[in-house]
Amino acid sequence: MNDLDAALICKAMGDANRLKIVKMLSDGEKCGCRLLERFSITQPTLSHHMKNLVDCGLVNDRKQGKWHYYSLNPDALAFLRTFLDKLAGKEPTEGKGRCCQ
Repeated sequence: MNDLDAALICKAMGDANRLKIVKMLSDGEKCGCRLLERFSITQPTLSHHMKNLVDCGLVNDRKQGKWHYYSLNPDALAFLRTFLDKLAGKEPTEGKGRCCQ
């Protein structure tokens, strides 16, 4: 993963509904119908949000019969954590401490 991937994840989580969905998935896999119960949105709107989260790699999608089950992608979460740690100065970055040399 790279900076573009981080930007796509951040953009996807920039929507309040998608951020709520990520929080809901933090305690395990959920069926799309269970997610929909928690929002005042239509099923097509939920599908749009889920497509954004799946396309950026933050959420995994598993289809079983006619139902979709969603879970957080642990690899994407680890990448995002590392990326944010670097921004916060908690992890060494390449060339840190050097200036114009």
